[in-house]
Amino acid sequence: MKISRAEVEKVALLARLLLSEQELETMTSQLGAILEYMDLLKEADTDQVEPFSHPLELCNVFRPDQVGPSLDRQEALRNAPQHDGQCYLVPAVLGEL
Repeated sequence: MKISRAEVEKVALLARLLLSEQELETMTSQLGAILEYMDLLKEADTDQVEPFSHPLELCNVFRPDQVGPSLDRQEALRNAPQHDGQCYLVPAVLGEL
């Protein structure tokens, strides 16, 4: 499948990308190559292939929790720029709550 320079310009506009002339040429060429590869993949015979969600069988590996040595509260707060004796004090990220 071929992609035109106008189509690349439209995609760049929608993505709010300002591309130079050289970048437009490069993107047109690269996107064209990607679309040609997709056309090649469409031709592959997958009738005998079972659908799957992951190419590899994945499973979670669980281990038992083990309590180990840790810092006490005062030691953990010692290097904090600001704290109230109980918790770290940080600037509000989402505004006032």
